[in-house]
Amino acid sequence: MRKIALSGMLFLAAMGTAHAADPLGEWQDEDGKATIRIVDCDSRLWGVIASESIPGGVDSNNPDKAKRNRPTLGIPVLLNMKRSTKDAGKWEGKIYNAENGKTYAGSLRMEAPNALRVEGCLVWPLCGGQTWSRVAEATPGTPAPAPGGAKAGATGMTGAPKTAARPATPGGTPKTGAAPTAKGGATKGAAAVHPADSAIGDICLLPEIAGTTH
Repeated sequence: MRKIALSGMLFLAAMGTAHAADPLGEWQDEDGKATIRIVDCDSRLWGVIASESIPGGVDSNNPDKAKRNRPTLGIPVLLNMKRSTKDAGKWEGKIYNAENGKTYAGSLRMEAPNALRVEGCLVWPLCGGQTWSRVAEATPGTPAPAPGGAKAGATGMTGAPKTAARPATPGGTPKTGAAPTAKGGATKGAAAVHPADSAIGDICLLPEIAGTTH
């Protein structure tokens, strides 16, 4: 009986570790400009801007003129990431940089349970990246502290990609070499309300995502 109980405990521990080590959840970019929430929509990973250090940003550099007045809060920046067929620990797709309106080929890889490596390339060798930090879940009834160390901009990957490689933070241009913070937001009653919740609702139902996943 003791062996069975021990085996069960080890199994549960392993399950907990596996869950903590996936990219789903909220991440703080390396520059402290934004947090990005990553969700699974039909086995594809998508990430949207969940909070901003400087509220009120707009997608003014979007190549689609019709989108240049939309708020950056809630826009997809990690696009249609799928697990690599050659590397099970890697997800590949696109990264949208709201700071310059460009979209890069990008990838995600867990470096540790609370560290996510995000990398992007416009054209080789113009590649770079960041390591994002996992945002701790807020305790119900207690608003979590807002992201700190903010700089101007909607997302973390800032500046032009540097050679070498939290990746070019969605919303910023990939950097060379190189994770989100506690959810910030207003409170509703006794529970903390995430700023993106009222802005985007169900992420997988966003037009840009729902029209891509099948």
